[in-house]
Amino acid sequence: MILITGATGHIGMAVVQQLLTKITPSQVAALVRNAAKAAPLQDLGIAIRLGDYDDPAALERAMQGIEKVLLVSGGGDEHGLQQHYNVVNAAKKAGVSCIAYTGRALQERDSLANELMVRHFQTEDYIKASGLRYVLFRNILYMDTLPQFVGPAVFESGINLPAGEGRVSFALRRDMGEAIANVLAEGDCENRTYTFTNTGTYSFADVAATLSELSGKEVRYMNLDDETFAANMKARSVPESVTRFVLAFMTDIKHGQESTVSEELEQVLGRKPASLKEGLETLFAL
Repeated sequence: MILITGATGHIGMAVVQQLLTKITPSQVAALVRNAAKAAPLQDLGIAIRLGDYDDPAALERAMQGIEKVLLVSGGGDEHGLQQHYNVVNAAKKAGVSCIAYTGRALQERDSLANELMVRHFQTEDYIKASGLRYVLFRNILYMDTLPQFVGPAVFESGINLPAGEGRVSFALRRDMGEAIANVLAEGDCENRTYTFTNTGTYSFADVAATLSELSGKEVRYMNLDDETFAANMKARSVPESVTRFVLAFMTDIKHGQESTVSEELEQVLGRKPASLKEGLETLFAL
């Protein structure tokens, strides 16, 4: 049986949906904090296991009888790394034979501006040291984040970000979820690392040009300096912590951290992942 953590979230749900095309519902379990929210999964015949990344005992109970666990990385909680450690520890205590993890496809851990991303490498290190067999999924920045980065008024005010000419091999979350499920269903757990990216890279100028083409409206990309961007965010009453977080993402993009290109996503999907144009058409309903 395969246990999916964060099963009611975006990537968790994408994995579950694809798994159900490969294996029976009785072979899938979902770790959730809220049983009511997981009712649709239960209706599909998926076993619901209650647990929380902060509760090691509950995690260990939830993993009884589980062969393989997919640890979907947590959010930005201050103690998020310890939460990951708790899941790995519980898997080991429960006798789980394989742990998989959704990390990030980044170029260089030692020069990241976004310190939160370092947790992914630290979690990978912990998994490797645990003695458990593992599969690591290094996912590129989800294309699905673009509406948040460019803002709701993108067709009126354009894209105004301090990302320079940085390029990202954006891929849709659903494509990566599908690929993760394919690997889990096929049973590969031989201490393997997969790097899931699109087959090419895109700049925010490319995003602007593609939105212009799809919408028939001119969308321009303005490369701002950090100070101007921060001032714009302050004028919109955006919390300073959010501004720092976005700036860290943009700095890493500017420095090429998100520019890795791998063919593994295409290979595991058995088709090309959605292009920037195909993805934006869906994300912006164009």
